[in-house]
Amino acid sequence: MDAPAPAPKVRRAALAFIFVTVLVDVMAFGLIIPVLPHLLKKVTGGEIADATLWHGLFATGFMAMQFIASPVQGALSDRYGRRPVILISNAGLAIDFLIMALAETLPLLFIARLLSGATSASFSTANAYIADVTPPEKRSAAFGRLGMAFGLGFTVSPVMGAWLGAVDLHLPFWVAAGLCAANFCYGFFVLPESLPPERRSPFSWRRANPLASLQLLRGHPELFGLAGVSFLMALAHLVYPTTFVLYADYRFGWGLDMVGWTLLLVGVLTVIVQGGLVGRVARTFGDRRTVLIGAVAGAVGFAMYAAAPTGYWFWAAMPVAAMWAVAGPATQALMTGRVSPQEQGRLQGAIGSLNSIAGILGPTLFTQTLAFVAANEVRGPLAGASFWLASVLVFLGGLLAWRTTATRR
Repeated sequence: MDAPAPAPKVRRAALAFIFVTVLVDVMAFGLIIPVLPHLLKKVTGGEIADATLWHGLFATGFMAMQFIASPVQGALSDRYGRRPVILISNAGLAIDFLIMALAETLPLLFIARLLSGATSASFSTANAYIADVTPPEKRSAAFGRLGMAFGLGFTVSPVMGAWLGAVDLHLPFWVAAGLCAANFCYGFFVLPESLPPERRSPFSWRRANPLASLQLLRGHPELFGLAGVSFLMALAHLVYPTTFVLYADYRFGWGLDMVGWTLLLVGVLTVIVQGGLVGRVARTFGDRRTVLIGAVAGAVGFAMYAAAPTGYWFWAAMPVAAMWAVAGPATQALMTGRVSPQEQGRLQGAIGSLNSIAGILGPTLFTQTLAFVAANEVRGPLAGASFWLASVLVFLGGLLAWRTTATRR
């Protein structure tokens, strides 16, 4: 592999633009988190087990489309720049949420999720954008600020989604469609391009297909191992969007209001960790140790979630689990430092495909676990089986990170 070229001088305005772009998209997704499971529950007849099953299938279909589309989008962003890919993503998401706002049947809802999976490239392309404009030694902090955008978005939007959903289950989708349409307009008129023409690479369908894109990860043993860490972390993270709403209903009897306030607290903690702590932890301990610290916190936090006998105990575990958020930016920083500037889009596309595989497996894995618990009326600590499983996955990710990066301390 060629030696990485020096990163361009950080453009604060460009980072601010991409921060806002991601923030608005996250808010759109956050609005529907509390209501989509209940909408599925409504259209499938009102049973938690059936709604959980279909929620998993929806998430699997979404990720299957991402698996196919992510490497294509990454390669296209390497060829034509990040800006047009982000704009296409925003337009596609606006159409997706508009369809869901109008949908009254399960098939139409499912088609909308497939469309969203095919077009939602803004998150992975945003990572490539950050790599374009940030020097390697500052990427952990920059990826942390991007994570802060996620936290800010999820701080307000789930509560808003719960409130709007209490009025009408379709109303959050209308608002989400409007946010994505506004984001498209914002990007069209304001968002600058981060990848200059001289740093672009030719597009090749041979390199853009999902399986070929994963070969990039095998070009360096540490890169391949870190990709495995990213995969396990992504797989564990899916326990939140696929089961939390219905798990909280089953285990604690929470409705939309309590779910919304809980997600608000999750967002606040994420903002604190990724916005204020990631950069400091990475500067103090280095990217490698930051990943390990995050993995330990995540494994312990998920175990505490699983064992929590009441909702108050669940809340008490949140600060511990929140520290897991330092692992993702540090892993991204380690990976982006191992490819050239011309390959950042391909790298993010490959990571996107790998995470999509996790997304294909995870919803079925976690929702089936929760469905089994609910169908058999399991109570006590074993009722948290989906969170126990997530804890094991994060622990394995930490072990893999420790072994893969052992030669670079």
